[in-house]
Order: sequence, then C-alpha cells, then structure tokens
Amino acid sequence: MSIMADKSPDRQVETKRRSLRWMGLASVILLAGCATVIPRGAEPPPRPTPTPPPVTSALPDDQKHHRIALLVPLSGKNAGVGQSLANATTMALLDTQAANIRMTSYDTALGASAAARKAIADGNKLILGPLLSDNVVATARVARPAGVPILSFSNDTGAAGRNVYILGHIPSQSIDRVVEYATSQGMSRFAALVPNGVYGQRASSTLLRKVKDVGGTVTSIQTFNRDSRSVEAATKKLGDNGEFDAVLLADNGEMAAKAAPFIRQNTSGTAKILGTDLWNTSSNLAGSRAMRGAWFASVSDGLYSQYADKYRARYGRAPFRLSSLGYDSVLLTVKVARRWEVGTPFPINQLTDSGGFIGLDGVFRFRRDGISERALEVQEIRNGSFAVIDAAPKGF
Repeated sequence: MSIMADKSPDRQVETKRRSLRWMGLASVILLAGCATVIPRGAEPPPRPTPTPPPVTSALPDDQKHHRIALLVPLSGKNAGVGQSLANATTMALLDTQAANIRMTSYDTALGASAAARKAIADGNKLILGPLLSDNVVATARVARPAGVPILSFSNDTGAAGRNVYILGHIPSQSIDRVVEYATSQGMSRFAALVPNGVYGQRASSTLLRKVKDVGGTVTSIQTFNRDSRSVEAATKKLGDNGEFDAVLLADNGEMAAKAAPFIRQNTSGTAKILGTDLWNTSSNLAGSRAMRGAWFASVSDGLYSQYADKYRARYGRAPFRLSSLGYDSVLLTVKVARRWEVGTPFPINQLTDSGGFIGLDGVFRFRRDGISERALEVQEIRNGSFAVIDAAPKGF
C-alpha cells in the first residue's frame, strides 16, 4: 500500500479539529524542522482540498516524491506490532504535512529478502524497518549493494553498521545511565541478577564495564531461569557473597516484580533495586509493594503519552510502545528531505549530525557505527506511580 502525506479531505478536517489539542506534539515537529505551530487559540487557515492519491500496489513513476519503503510484519504473529508501526508512520506523515514523501509498506512476514528486493525495484531510496534482527540482516544483504540505507526498528547492535542504522532503544545505555545516577547518590558496591541467555550476558558485561569506569565494585552476579524457584535460589547466592548498595535486576517488568520480594527477603533488604528500560512498558510495577523505591532509566514518556492519546482517538486502540520509533523515523526523514533532491540517493551523511534529532522519545543521534544514542531519564517506582527523579538531558 502506498501512503502519501496529501490525504483525503475527511482526514484533513479531522486533523484540523484536533490540532489545538496536540500542541506538545506540534512542538516536537517544529523542533524537527517539519511543520509550523499554530498559535494557541487560533484556527488554522483553510487549505484547498487536494485530490486523494491513488492507492497502488507499486510506486508510480514520478519525480515529485521521495520514495520511502516501510518494511514491517503486516501478517503473522507479529502483525499487531507491525501495524502499529505502520499506523505511527501514517500519523507522522499527516502531522508533518510532508507532501513530498510517498511511503509504501512491504510485509516482511512474507519474506524480508523478497520485501527488500521489491522495495528497491520500486525505486525506494530509503528503508524504514525491519523490526526483527534476522530480518534486518536479510534486508541489508539486498539493500547494501543497491546503496539504499536502512533505519531499523531493532535494538540489536550487532546488526548495525555499513548503511544500517539502529533506532531501537539499546539496553546497555539504560544500564549505564542508572549506574551513573546510583553512583552520584553515593553507591559504589553493585550486584546483579540476570537471566540466562544473550541478554543476560550483555547486561553482565555492561555492568562490569560501567562499574569499573565509575570506580565501583561488583560483588556478585547471579543468573537465573525465568521461574520463581530459580530466582529465589539466585537471590540467596547474592546474599552469600557480601554486602552491596544496589542490585541490578536486568529483566522485564514481570520478572522484576517476581524477583523483588526474594531480594527483600534474602539480602539485607536495604539495597536499592535498579532496572532497565524494559520496565518502562510494565505499568503493573507501580502496584508492587516490593518494587517501591526502585530506580530505572528509560526514554521520557511525556510526549509519548500525548501521541498515545491521539493514536487511540484515530485507531480505537492503544499503540504498541515501540511504535514511537515509526513516528520518529518519519520526523527524521522529513527533516533530511528538506535538503534532499528528489530522485537522488538518500544523503546518508546527514544521519550522523552530532547535534542529533528530537522525537517522541526525546533527543537521539546516530554514531558512525550506526547505533543510536539516546538521552535517558531516571524514574523511581512509588506507590502506584512512576516519578522522574533525574530528567533526561535536552541535548548532547
């Protein structure tokens, strides 16, 4: 399906009606160099009614639009998150009124390599997506020889580099951030509970490196399987290996809520529990008594909350949390497109602007190795809520 920013008249009217309620989001678009903010209380001037673009299975042969491919799963078990990403990109195109961009969706569930070949054959100069790491690798094999860069929604840093840029939130960055904050609060002895597997191995390596950098000590790292008996045994081993000021619980919110009572029971009970950005999607953590006082680092939710409300109003359901990556990928593309001549290769050098970009998830930028850096905040879990205790930087 092809998507252009010049949508049908009905959607334009709907967009006008809601524009005043989304001033926070409009400010993001302004900072991204994408749109003009309408003064509070003023109605936008009427615009001519455009002719709706034709919906086609392939891109038309024209020289008026930048051709962008969206590669996401639109069928199969991951269709829900893929459609949420697609919806987010559509919203961003409408909000930015980017009439010079035509986006076409390709279903990676039918084969990522085939989707990439079709996208390039259709003349697309940039690929947004895919989502899954394996699909990023398959897409890159096709896109690199064609000189088409990829802005992936994956967080697998191993897939980055050589024209592949990773938009996903990198877990190691949230560990770095929360350890830095804990150190600033006088903590120097750290322990960790990590799940068996690649994620746990990477979390352990990140913790050891970061604690060494800040002059602290790691007293114990224990692994566990994702069941209560294994978690209980691992926390007992933590308590047997000396005292510590803080313990990193490097897993999702569901496992953190299960492990926290054992940490309270089997250790001194005074250690601060630290977490990663995986907790940001677990609203049930706020109701866990054992988790009260825990700290974790993540992207800011302020602008995302406004976006989520607007998404619900448009699509009748809540978005997937990572759909913000789809929205932000369009903001970035629209900003670059201001200095991008139609029909020419995507100006990839503009992606590594040291000043970065701003989107729903705050400030971010790409390193030359293709990995994104994000400005993260530290939140504390309180009785029924999350509270920001150290705000994210506003720039790099």
